[in-house]
Parts: sequence; C-alpha cells; structure tokens
Amino acid sequence: MAGLVPSVEWLLYSFTAKEALLSSQIEGTQATLTDLFDEEAGLKVSNTDDVEEVTNYLRAFRWAQGQLRDPQGLPISVRLLCEAHRLLLDGARGAGKQPGELRRSQNWIGGTRPGNAAFVPPPPQQVADLLKDLERFIHVSDADLPPLVRVALTHAQFETIHPFLDGNGGIGGLLITALMEHWRLLRQPLMVLSGYRKQHQAEYYRRLSAIRGDGDWEGWVSFFLEGVAVASADAERGIIDVATLITADRKRLLESDDVSYRQRRHQAGGGSRHRGRTHPGRVRVGLAPSWRRRWTRRRSPWADQDTGGWSSVPA
Repeated sequence: MAGLVPSVEWLLYSFTAKEALLSSQIEGTQATLTDLFDEEAGLKVSNTDDVEEVTNYLRAFRWAQGQLRDPQGLPISVRLLCEAHRLLLDGARGAGKQPGELRRSQNWIGGTRPGNAAFVPPPPQQVADLLKDLERFIHVSDADLPPLVRVALTHAQFETIHPFLDGNGGIGGLLITALMEHWRLLRQPLMVLSGYRKQHQAEYYRRLSAIRGDGDWEGWVSFFLEGVAVASADAERGIIDVATLITADRKRLLESDDVSYRQRRHQAGGGSRHRGRTHPGRVRVGLAPSWRRRWTRRRSPWADQDTGGWSSVPA
C-alpha cells in the first residue's frame, strides 16, 4: 500500500507525527498538528511544553525503531523501554519524574492517594521482576497465541505494571508499534492506533479495569482487535487520499507548466511565423516539449531523486 506514494519516508513521517500527537493528547497535552509544524518551521508557538512532549515522542520513536532495525541494536527489552522513556521525558516535563528509570515509589491513577484511587499498580519493589517476566513473554519462541493477541496482552500488562512515574501511556503506545514490527505484522509503522484509543478513551480504560478486577481478558482482546481493524482501514484510506492528491497536484503542475512554456515560446518567437528560427541577438528558444519536461522533472524542487518520481515535499 505504501508503494502508491512516491516518498515512503514522507509518508512515514506523517504517520509517526500523528501517532506522537494523539498519544501525547491521551496523556493530556493540548498540542495540535499545526503547532508541531510551526515549531519545526522555526515559528513561535504558545504551548511550547506540549509541543516539546510531542517532539520528544518522535525522538523516542525514531530511536527505538533504529535500535530494532539495527542488527547490533537493542531488542525489545526493559533497557530499550527505559532509554525511550528518558528521551520522552527529556526537558522540563521530566524534572522530578525519574526519566529513564523505573519508579522507586508508589503511583496510582485517579484519586488523591492510593486509598481512594481508581487503580493502584504493583508496589515499586516488584516492578523490575514483573517487567522481566513480560520481556520473556515477548521473546518466547513457542507461543501458541496469534501475534496480534500477544500484542494486546503485552500492552495491557505493561499498562498494569505502570513502571514509570510518568509517560507510561506514551511508552505503552510506542511498545505496540514496536511489537507490530517485531512480529512482522507491519513492514512500516503506518497504523495509528492511538487515534482509536483516544476516540474510545473511556472504553479503553474500562476494558483495562475489567482485566484487573474481573479477569475479563477476552473483552479486552476483542476491543483491541477492533481497534486494529479500524486503524488499519483508516490508514488505507489515508494512503489512497494522499496518493490521489499527489497525482492531482502533479497533473496541475504539468498543465500549468505547459501553458507557461507555450506562452514564453510564442512571445520569444514573435508568433508562429518565427517558430523554430533564431532571431538576431537572441538564442534559439524552440526547445522540444519532451526535453523541457525532462528538465522540469529533473530540476523541480518536487522531484524525488530516490524514486525518480514526484513527491509533494522537497527532496
């Protein structure tokens, strides 16, 4: 599907940026895609802390992806998650939140203290052992569960352990994407599951709570698989829409250039009676349309040198 567009790298950037934005919004940020683009363009943004969190997620995601694709890099492991967490909380947000370290104190979700909280994760002294068990589950070679089910179970267990003081939702989302590639469910991270999680945020938390309180793993897995189906369909539509837009833009550019070329040729040649001649004091301007189109294709700022095709962003 990614082959429909001339620049896969550009497509990957758009999907990872969207995943970073939505995952951060689940955590409570108010940054928008416009804010992210403005910041990258060097423009001033008002909510710098929120935008920093999104850009940190992108850094953590790219670093983790690079490690997993490098034969000498880290596998999916506690060490990889801790380093990604350090990148995620880099800057003002990470102050006092132990970036890159497993929590050493009790945390909770909802309420003002563990006694009235909606959920209390395991005590800190159990976190390291629980994560090691989860790591073994990820890398066991004789598992008889379908890979997508294993992704669902791993994500739920990670969120239940809640190993960091902050940023567990962001690392949990990153873990989903890493597992999809690790188990060869996706060749490229072009599925934005955080959109489904954000749209059904109340149901997402309710399903996780049902696991912890009632042992309803089946309900959670069904919810997760439905999210994968919806996110996959959205990704397919998005790629088709982008490819259609690029094709339409390319056609308009070529048509506009053809009109402009004919006008310049007519003006320089003085009309049809001078066509193909060299006027005194002028250079010959009767360039063949095919040569001109090749020059335009090669020199245009939209030309994608890697694919030989056209791209909607500068190469």
